[in-house]
Amino acid sequence: MKTILFDFDGTIADSFDAVLQITNRLAREFGYEPASPSEIKRLQNLSSREIIRQSNIPMFRLPLLLRRLKLEMSQEINHLQPIAGIQAALVLLQQQGHRLGIVTSNTADNVVAFLRNHQMEGLFDYIQPGVALFGKGRSIRRIARQHQIDPASLVYVGDETRDIEAAQAIAIPVIAVGWGFNSTAALAACHPDALVQEPGELVTAIAQLDRQESQTP
Repeated sequence: MKTILFDFDGTIADSFDAVLQITNRLAREFGYEPASPSEIKRLQNLSSREIIRQSNIPMFRLPLLLRRLKLEMSQEINHLQPIAGIQAALVLLQQQGHRLGIVTSNTADNVVAFLRNHQMEGLFDYIQPGVALFGKGRSIRRIARQHQIDPASLVYVGDETRDIEAAQAIAIPVIAVGWGFNSTAALAACHPDALVQEPGELVTAIAQLDRQESQTP
């Protein structure tokens, strides 16, 4: 059985509109331009690093911006809904014997409140919050060490190019989801092990990874 670790925002929680509204609201304070609908479409085709580079936000201000974003998100968390179909997919994966976890740059309070609001607390064995923007690989390794998880059983699931890069950096399979921030084209360009377009496909993708591994000498 697999230990499947999920990104939170955009993968489990449908937080795209809330994050956009907050980042646009903070634009003047942090010295970047608010994103118009046409600009959002363009940004979705860029990698996470390219987006930060083009925003012209000074790197020393980025941690403060992320803290503000998480603080503002705490005011919106009770209004967020799960991605349509994700809860059923998670339940099925758990019923199949897989262990589930969350690795996110969001806060523990936000994640726990969301899960409680939607009766999803019992689905997850592990929650690793407060991860640095490009620190998910280290956090996944930390979870494996702390809970004595066989690294060969790990799979990561996320909606951004940085999720793919994090998993590839520590040599674990990664499933990219096409319902979050980055476009399908941007995700595919990073060569994830699987790319799914709706939550129900996660179950099939996990089964295919199992088959591929069993056929590897």
